Amino acid sequence: MIICAGESESFEFAYPMGIGLMDTSINLTKRCMENPPAFILFVGSAGSYGEHNVFDIVESKTAANIENSFFNAKAYTPIDNVVSTALDVSRETIVNSSNYITTDEKLSKYYLSNNIGLENMEFYAVLKVAKAFDIPAGGIFIVTNHCNENAHRDFVNNHKEAMKRLTAYMNKRGQGSI
Repeated sequence: MIICAGESESFEFAYPMGIGLMDTSINLTKRCMENPPAFILFVGSAGSYGEHNVFDIVESKTAANIENSFFNAKAYTPIDNVVSTALDVSRETIVNSSNYITTDEKLSKYYLSNNIGLENMEFYAVLKVAKAFDIPAGGIFIVTNHCNENAHRDFVNNHKEAMKRLTAYMNKRGQGSI
């Protein structure tokens, strides 16, 4: 089953699950309870902490849920904030998920030093639900912006072209239909 966030990130070949961690968790859980898929593939956009360029397409099976305040010792979490369906995590680009978009470029170095390369609002929720239902899962992301003060502007400016390129990539893979 191919899924996406929805709204501005909707594709003919993917079921929309909602934007952010909560909507994705709720809607994907409902879908898995009604009709568990053999595999979950999330497709969408991502911001880069610096090691990936705009319009790079990156595949991953590992996500984190780390808030920016973690890096300045202003917060902690008792949860396991990294989840993976990969057999070899060392080769993975970890995708961080939060309901907030990073606009402080100085924070990128902290993410990169923890092997976290991308930011996407939904992927951690996708992998947590997949693990709960014992369903293999992964994600395919296209970079629309860097995580800096221009993140939103660049996302808006690059989004239309990014969606075209991601659709073409999925069609080339033979996954261009539900």
